Amino acid sequence: MTTTTSAAPPHRRSRLGRSDLTRVPLVADGVPPIDLAAKPPPGRHTELTTRCGPLRLHLRETPGPSPLAPTAVHLHGLAGSSTNWTDLAGLLAGRMRSIALDLPGFGRSEPPPGYAFTRQANADVVIRFLEQLDAGPVHLSGNSFGAAVAIEVAALRPDLVESLVLISPAMPDLRLDPRRLSDPRIAVAMVPVLGNRTRRELALVPPAARAEQLLRLCFAEPDAVPPHRLAEVVAEFEERSLLPWSGPALGRTTAELLRSWLVPPARSLWRRLPEVGAPSLVVWGSADRVVTVRKAPRTANLLPRGRLLVLPRTGHVAQMERPQVVARAFLGLVQAGSRW
Repeated sequence: MTTTTSAAPPHRRSRLGRSDLTRVPLVADGVPPIDLAAKPPPGRHTELTTRCGPLRLHLRETPGPSPLAPTAVHLHGLAGSSTNWTDLAGLLAGRMRSIALDLPGFGRSEPPPGYAFTRQANADVVIRFLEQLDAGPVHLSGNSFGAAVAIEVAALRPDLVESLVLISPAMPDLRLDPRRLSDPRIAVAMVPVLGNRTRRELALVPPAARAEQLLRLCFAEPDAVPPHRLAEVVAEFEERSLLPWSGPALGRTTAELLRSWLVPPARSLWRRLPEVGAPSLVVWGSADRVVTVRKAPRTANLLPRGRLLVLPRTGHVAQMERPQVVARAFLGLVQAGSRW
């Protein structure tokens, strides 16, 4: 059973020129109550051969109802990891298997020497993983930077992608607003040479403080995060502080993302969207401070088979803040298939 929701009022839909843009089917049955006590699934490494050499890619797998269940693959955003998908993967488990990756330099995936940290380099890693997985076309999802990588994968290798879910994708957004940063000093830290002292100061911020800063940036209602979930984030930040590649990888990936926003239009991520043939769902939080929701209609419109779901009182990580409605929309997309 499905229901249908509209993410924008009728006058907005008519202005966009596609009356079906915000008609998103939500599966009503088969999504269990969220288990807030659920722990992230145990992780494991898989060996990949990339353009930069061997890579031990870390992932977390949530089994589906049977070996024949469809497969979803999830890509996290900047400063994120595979644990960002714990709740959503659990809600999807009645219908499909989920595999959440740690992109190179994040979580427990050590980047190979000479890794470029670009959207394209990450897409190459994901493509190599999907080829090796040999599960047929997967239901690919990404959040923020991970969504940008997912767009690249879907455009380059449509044979590997059955459907696409983009959660607050990191589309070019050059607003100068310190409120977009977890710590305003980050802007200074990114300035070559001049930012050296600030980078040293930021490195001294305790993991608990970093985790709280990030939650307050990415969640519309951070005080609603259960204490044990906050404790999990703090523990992960403490682990990252001991990994020598973690800080440099975050800095390099952030710099490459910003650089990709400044390229000529012909090489922009906007130009990739019309090349994606898979049924696509764009999910955006109305209170997203990192990438403005004003980019949402254009993103969905440029996808040939795109639809848009805007969630009220939601920030940058809808799969963590509103996992149940995202699960219902995700399964609505999967169930619709070619009728999307």
